[in-house]
Amino acid sequence: MKTLTNIKRIRFIISLMLLQTAFISAQNNALYSGKILDKSNSKPMHLATLNVVDSNISTVTNKEGEFILKLPLDQNLQFVQVSFLGYQALQIELKVLKNNNTIYLNPALTQLDVVDITKTKNAKKLVLKMLELKNENYINKSTVMTSFYRETIKKNNRNASLSEAVLNIQKTPYTNSRQDLITIVKARKKTNYSKLDTLALKLRGGPYSALHTDLIKYPDFIFTDKSYNDYNFTFGNSTTINNRTIYVVNFKQKEAITDVLYYGKLYIDAETNALTKADYNLNLDNPEKASQLFINKKPNKATVLPTKANYVVNFSSSNGKWHYAYSNINLDFKVKWKSQWFGKKYSLQSEMAITDWEFNNNYKISNRDKLKTSSIFEEKASGFLDEEFWGTYNIIEPEKSIENAIKKINKQLKKS
Repeated sequence: MKTLTNIKRIRFIISLMLLQTAFISAQNNALYSGKILDKSNSKPMHLATLNVVDSNISTVTNKEGEFILKLPLDQNLQFVQVSFLGYQALQIELKVLKNNNTIYLNPALTQLDVVDITKTKNAKKLVLKMLELKNENYINKSTVMTSFYRETIKKNNRNASLSEAVLNIQKTPYTNSRQDLITIVKARKKTNYSKLDTLALKLRGGPYSALHTDLIKYPDFIFTDKSYNDYNFTFGNSTTINNRTIYVVNFKQKEAITDVLYYGKLYIDAETNALTKADYNLNLDNPEKASQLFINKKPNKATVLPTKANYVVNFSSSNGKWHYAYSNINLDFKVKWKSQWFGKKYSLQSEMAITDWEFNNNYKISNRDKLKTSSIFEEKASGFLDEEFWGTYNIIEPEKSIENAIKKINKQLKKS
């Protein structure tokens, strides 16, 4: 009995210490939240970027246009810049944001200068130049990046699994061919296994898939020396980001090519030829062949075919150098079992946002701590019930559908 009493006392003391730490952390940070809307129609702006001036702290908005920012008070940060492709960038005082947390962005209509069009007539050459200039345009020092990662799995449009993590990334210079490494700082997962009981397959994915959308660091995932000639490159209408002119290059595999390749858009800065954003899809004309790119393991009695594979990656600049900032992957699959008349639809969405970073040549992730490409997050369901779980870390504000799904899964798990 004494032993049990002592254990309870120790747990109580630890709980008090954790609460005290959380309280102190909250006192040392300022919390800002709000919503970003389109000025012309008041619609929420998904994936608008917020960069805190004089720091490397940033975040993005969710589908409802909502955001949250946690900023250390000792850094005396005063401004945040809000940007979105095709809109005028806006710089706001943080003290103003405290009182009015609804931000409106105005569309920016820009046409390319005739001289610019004359200078860059060949879209394919522009893409090749974009990759050739990575040494000049992108960070060429070792960095440690803090990121927030979220992964959701839906079955027939209902959330069935939710995973979130704060990660540290050992990002090697863009001039270096060494792979980036990832380690988990904090993670939590909530799964309704009754909704996933028929899905016994293993998808290739996770944080490394998000990281590999960095086309400048990992161009071979899309463009190889041999595959350039398999694509048609054409110019689209120009646009702007952060008040800078952006070339839009469309790419699509040639009709005679039967390999599973990609199609989409590249957004290239007109002044520096740096890639600022890419939005592309996998060609699913041959779904059986395309499925081999995603699936490591599946039951023999199941047919698994991809119906959608979309990738978005954004880059940010700091002191004239660009770096990977955000990526979003949307995968849809149809699973058909031999014993069933109708197939089921599964969707996997993952997104990763760099929330802070710094130059660091000494930071190394050991083999013991590094996340493997085949790793699955540990089950840490309790974190979803703890409002202070993330502490001072910046995260992407959860969407209403995700919050509702967590509540439903909690209720179902309690019943079981």
